[in-house]
Amino acid sequence: MTSRLNPYISFSGEAKQAMEFYKEVLGGDLSVHTYGAFGSEAPPGYTDKIMHSQLETAGGFTLMAADNPPGTEHKPGNNFAVSLAGDDSDELRGYWQKLSAGGTVAVPLEKQMWGDVFGMCTDKFGITWMVNISERQS
Repeated sequence: MTSRLNPYISFSGEAKQAMEFYKEVLGGDLSVHTYGAFGSEAPPGYTDKIMHSQLETAGGFTLMAADNPPGTEHKPGNNFAVSLAGDDSDELRGYWQKLSAGGTVAVPLEKQMWGDVFGMCTDKFGITWMVNISERQS
């Protein structure tokens, strides 16, 4: 297996709901592992929380997430975004429509000065997404 770089998102108890939502948006196969799946080793109150989840899509995207581990503080910030980019306009517009529904649009999905169609939104879970649609190369 080659090395990969993947976004890994931390949540404060809603990782399962968020990853199920991202599966609805992006499709693919979702694997979810709770702390409780490891028997009596689960920390108190963490039996149903997500220790690790991974979404693998047919388009080659990989997204990972978990609920914050015990003893750590969840500090959402604005220094993280997930970027979806490519030249399949229909596919990317479909993702945009679903991700922006119920969220906040910071930059509408429209043609930008560099020539691509680009938009940025924050979904209903507080995650920032950037969608860039480039023209197909002939």
